[in-house]
Amino acid sequence: MTATETTERLFRIGHSPDPDDAFMFYALSTGRVKIPGYFIEHRLEDIETLNHRAMQGEYEMTAISAHAYPSVAHLYQVMNTGASMGRGYGPVVIATRPTTLDALAGKRIAIPGEWTTAHLLYKIYAPAFEKVLVPFDQIMDAVRSGRVDAGVIIHEGQLTYADEGFVKVADFGEIWERETDGLPLPLGLDAVRRDLGPDVIREVAIALSGSIRYGYEHEEDAMEYARQYGRGIAKDLNNRFVRMYVSDDTIDMGEPGRRALARLYEMAVQRGFLAAPPPLDFV
Repeated sequence: MTATETTERLFRIGHSPDPDDAFMFYALSTGRVKIPGYFIEHRLEDIETLNHRAMQGEYEMTAISAHAYPSVAHLYQVMNTGASMGRGYGPVVIATRPTTLDALAGKRIAIPGEWTTAHLLYKIYAPAFEKVLVPFDQIMDAVRSGRVDAGVIIHEGQLTYADEGFVKVADFGEIWERETDGLPLPLGLDAVRRDLGPDVIREVAIALSGSIRYGYEHEEDAMEYARQYGRGIAKDLNNRFVRMYVSDDTIDMGEPGRRALARLYEMAVQRGFLAAPPPLDFV
C-alpha cells in the first residue's frame, strides 16, 4: 500500500540501516505503532547522507548527528526520545600500532563524515590533523592499507576493531565521561520538522517513544529484526551493540542528556568550531 492508496498523508522518516536504529524503529516499521493520520515511509541511509538531507529539510523526521543539529535547528526540533548516547564509550580512534592522539598531530585521519559527531569530537580532543573523509564502513581498510595514519570508527566497528587487528588510540566516550563528571555522550539525535506544528510533533514523539518501548517489550523479535542490519556481526555482538545505543537515555534523554548536549555545543563554541549554541527547545 502506498500513501496515494490511502487517505493518510505521507510521513517520511530517515534513519540509518544499523542494528540500533532498526531496533528503535521496529514497531514503526512493521506497523505495530502508528502516527495517527499518516502513512510512514522509511528512508534508510547512512548518517552523513541524512545530515545533508536534513540541511534541506527533506524528511519530516530524521536521525542526525549531534554535530549537524546547529546547522538545521531552524528547520528541526530535537526530540527527547531517540538519542544515541554513550555511557563511557563512543567513537574510537584506531591505528595499526600503538600511538597517542598527540603523536597523530598533523597526520592523516579518516573521518566518517564532515558532520558526524565523531569528527567534532576529534577536533575538540585532538591536535590539528589532516582530515580524510571516508565512508564509515571503509575506514578500517583505509587504516590497514596505510592510506591514513589512523581512523575514527563508529557503529559496530567499535566492538570488532580488535578482532580485525587494530589497536585503540582513544575512545572519545571515555575521555568525555572523565571530563564531564559522567554525563552521557550525545552522538545521534532524532529531530522532527518544525513546520509540522505542535500537535503533530507531539504525536510523532509519542509514536517514537512507543516504538522503542515496544522493542524492549518484544526484545527477542526486535533483536532478530535488527540483526539483519548488522553487516554480518554475530548475534551476541548485535545484541550488545543495540543495548549500548538503545538505552534508557534513548527512551528519554532526561536532564542529564539535555545538559550533555548543551555542554557539547559549549565546548564547540569555546574552541571556535561553532559561532553560537543552537536553541535547544526539546519536544
